[in-house]
Amino acid sequence: MPIIDDAVAKIQDWQGKDISIQPLSGGLTNTNYKVTVDGTPYFVRVPGESTELLAIDRANEVHNARAAAEANVAPKVLYHLPEYNVMVLEFLTGITMSKESLSAEGMPTRMAKVIKKLHRGPRFLTDFNMFRLTEYYLKICAERGIPIPDGYHDRMPAVNRIEEAMNVKPLATVPCNNDLLAENYMDDGRHLWLIDYEYSGNNDPTFELGNTCQEMQFNEAQIREVCAAYFGEATPSMIARMKLNMIMSDVGWGLWAAIQAKISKIDFDFWGWAMERWGRAVEKMDSVEFEGWLEEVKR
Repeated sequence: MPIIDDAVAKIQDWQGKDISIQPLSGGLTNTNYKVTVDGTPYFVRVPGESTELLAIDRANEVHNARAAAEANVAPKVLYHLPEYNVMVLEFLTGITMSKESLSAEGMPTRMAKVIKKLHRGPRFLTDFNMFRLTEYYLKICAERGIPIPDGYHDRMPAVNRIEEAMNVKPLATVPCNNDLLAENYMDDGRHLWLIDYEYSGNNDPTFELGNTCQEMQFNEAQIREVCAAYFGEATPSMIARMKLNMIMSDVGWGLWAAIQAKISKIDFDFWGWAMERWGRAVEKMDSVEFEGWLEEVKR
């Protein structure tokens, strides 16, 4: 019996009711469904295979999804079936955003404001650190013979320099989603929502900001708009922190994509994505601005 059917049958409140199950497209890790129960829609998330290799802690995810809902930036978790790691959430009626829609005038400011709302919400269960996650992903790749783009290990000294510079004047950690690619924003016409808390954890807020700017491929003006909307002004030090975290976004999630290329059954060019991300990270580390960013965050 497929997990979705088994999970739906386990929910006591749904027994004896008219149920329809419709697969949803778009997930890069899991399989998602719209389950309609006596006319009421629900969102059901079924985890993908071997996702523990991606360092996803399902107990952490559920706790943080509930905390984000309490902050009123995410849908409520209505049911949780730990034996399947299945979550049932409120079904949001709205538009799944894209890079194009989030690049529209005023959208970087809206994004920064809802991110700040999440960051002011309840603390998350565990912490997130992209430097440690990068080390973990490299270990998984080495142990399992998973190919990675050429030059990763050669660039680790530069990654270490980024961490050292950021730790000179560290920012207080806040509850972060850490994976705000375009499709993890939804707009219902009134509110911008943040979904998918698989990689959530307390983290430096400039990782969240830099990561989402990198995912959107924002230009300089848009990066500054996000920074100013979040902090009140776009200071050189916060811009530099965001720029360095844009590099770390591509370094870490590039390895994630390499692992997915090996283990995922989802029809997506994960290897191409890994190469694209690594290429961007290398370009920034080789840029004339890189040394300046390192110095700026230490001031």
